[in-house]
Amino acid sequence: MQEDIDSLQASQAMQTLQTRRQKRAEENLDTSPGQSQANRPSRGPLGALLRDGTFRLIHIPLNLYANFLQPILQVLLPQGGDDSLAHEAEGLSIDNKHGFLNISITPVEVSVVCHSNWARNVFEPVIKHLPSSLSKSVTISKDSYLILSVISAGMDAGSRVMDLTSPLALAGVPIFFITTYYSDFILVPSKDRQTVVQVLLARNFEFDKDESAFVSPGAMSHVRGKSQGSDPPSTPPPSNVAELQVRTFELLKKRNVVPYISPCLSLVLCSGRSSSQLIDYSSRPLMSRHTSMNGHRRSWLDNVDTKLYTSLISVLAKQPRFLSITLAQEDPPSLLLDKEYLGVFGDSLVGDTEGDLVPIFLDLVNLPLEATGIVSGVAGKLISEMGMEATGVSSELSYLSTARAGAVILSSEQSRIALEVLKPLLSKE
Repeated sequence: MQEDIDSLQASQAMQTLQTRRQKRAEENLDTSPGQSQANRPSRGPLGALLRDGTFRLIHIPLNLYANFLQPILQVLLPQGGDDSLAHEAEGLSIDNKHGFLNISITPVEVSVVCHSNWARNVFEPVIKHLPSSLSKSVTISKDSYLILSVISAGMDAGSRVMDLTSPLALAGVPIFFITTYYSDFILVPSKDRQTVVQVLLARNFEFDKDESAFVSPGAMSHVRGKSQGSDPPSTPPPSNVAELQVRTFELLKKRNVVPYISPCLSLVLCSGRSSSQLIDYSSRPLMSRHTSMNGHRRSWLDNVDTKLYTSLISVLAKQPRFLSITLAQEDPPSLLLDKEYLGVFGDSLVGDTEGDLVPIFLDLVNLPLEATGIVSGVAGKLISEMGMEATGVSSELSYLSTARAGAVILSSEQSRIALEVLKPLLSKE
């Protein structure tokens, strides 16, 4: 009986979030081409939702991109009507959408965040078929991660990054942070679920009465512990943000992390068009994953913008210098894209396609996944040193975590200033 109640509450929670996200998607239809990231569709009350399922982080060296193009496309284009994908489809919704997926190709690496089933059934077989000398360079995180979807009201981008990451860092929770056109997503170790919920509740994040089904005490059976193969922290977590920043930069300097800007790389943050004008399966009676109303097998093509996905395939086939795609069940696809490829997408994108964002890369290959405070420490230092809050520049700041790297993303002018702030902080001279 209790399982039925929990299942009903979870379903109601998802419907609540879907309603909020749908309103934002409808606003997206009216987005003018010049809309900036700072003016993303307005958000609901400050809150958070732990999404269903567990996820893995996959690191792929750039020189092996061609070996993994097929599995990347297979994950990006999950064909729920194919019985051969029955195991992988466990990570999909009834209309064959990913609960969460991020594929990022950067100058540092190829990084994938996908449901654990997809990592096991799609990527692991490819890794096993590689020569041992190459397979060792590809990694799938041993620990699983949860996805925390954040809804924040009236907060600029810099404030979101700080308010979401600082309390977790101070609690010693390692995180990965992904800013998209619609939402902010935080990856936290599954074992730290209880700690995460307690920290955010203490900071006045709201898990409303429906969404609490995802964080109820009965569901939080995980206890905190060290991840596989890692050592326990040698020192306690920092006591305040200032100490956190000091420790962060000491660690980065010790591990020889040097910030840099990739020459002639300019990005735009934009979105695919809302699927609300396509067939809405959510309003129809519950059916088999494989069968449509007329009895024919349904395809993922029935509920996506095929022009957008054709453009994505075209760009991925070229091994782009930078492309980050995020799919979340309630949102249209979000893209952080090298402006060089805008022409491929035509009118299938909305948002600030005239933008000029420049990422500052931090190659974190020498840091363990358990390292804490990187996002908060770096972002917080930039906000304070550059006076971002006073000047309003913090509204421009966003962050992209990948498996082995991080990228602070600002306007081209502010990125150059930020780089000059970071360089002396990380110099050993």
